[in-house]
Amino acid sequence: MLALLSSLAGTTYLLGVTPPLFAASTSSSSRAPSPVCSDVPAIIVGGGRIGSLLAEIGIPDDVVLKRDEPFPATPAEGPIYICTRNDALQGIVDATPPERRADLVFMQNGMLGSFLDDNGLSANTQVLLYLAVSKLGEKPIDGVTEFNPDGLTAATGKWADAFSARLAKGGLKCRSLAGDDYKAAMLEKHVWICSFMMVGALNGGITVGEVGESHTEQMEPLVAELCASGEAALGVKLPSGAFDRLLAYGRSVAHFPTAVKEFGWRNGWFYELTKKALESGAADPTPLHTAGLKELGQIE
Repeated sequence: MLALLSSLAGTTYLLGVTPPLFAASTSSSSRAPSPVCSDVPAIIVGGGRIGSLLAEIGIPDDVVLKRDEPFPATPAEGPIYICTRNDALQGIVDATPPERRADLVFMQNGMLGSFLDDNGLSANTQVLLYLAVSKLGEKPIDGVTEFNPDGLTAATGKWADAFSARLAKGGLKCRSLAGDDYKAAMLEKHVWICSFMMVGALNGGITVGEVGESHTEQMEPLVAELCASGEAALGVKLPSGAFDRLLAYGRSVAHFPTAVKEFGWRNGWFYELTKKALESGAADPTPLHTAGLKELGQIE
């Protein structure tokens, strides 16, 4: 199945960029209806850091699916956790039997909306994963901060509660969200990774911690324009204090490096908003972001 899977062995997962961080939901749509409230047997696609973590805290009937292995007959139902890089996603979808594709669970960084729409998977379970695993087998760093003691990781969709139950067995936190609450969380996570990675790259590839400690004056206006642009595009409003929340998460993964990558899934999403605005005769909604992309050679 997984001839197109890239190996996860050398991948550092900075899985965190957005849930606003609702201590308590303010919307009647905040909790996604889910028929599953406990962990269930799952297929785990990818044996890297996150896949190995999910298998370790999972159950004996799990199947970890690695490169070149055929899609398993069992478990015949349950979530299919995709723990790979974004560039492997299309191959995984194509290799999954059509009758099982509704069970695919996506937990990659970046905006997946267009990809999911194109594949008819817009209703699938998604996870905003705020876990950092430095090395295979190491204890994960959970997305818990002073602003979000209940954790930042969030999930939506059919298998959201099953995923939350699995993380809970490993002492990790996850919230179930739906509707605009999930969209806002997704945006905030996206702003985190796009802003921290850009400012870090613009300053020589410094660590996440160095960005938060020494470059807040550069960060804050960039975060503000990305939040505003994303809010307009998605029709949501982030709770106040987004910048402080993003800095707090940055402190929890301070040792991680920075780099602008997976452009089409990450910073490219904001640049598409810029292009649409300019094509319509409007001003660039994210001029600092656009200038940063040019300085980094990501656009001309």
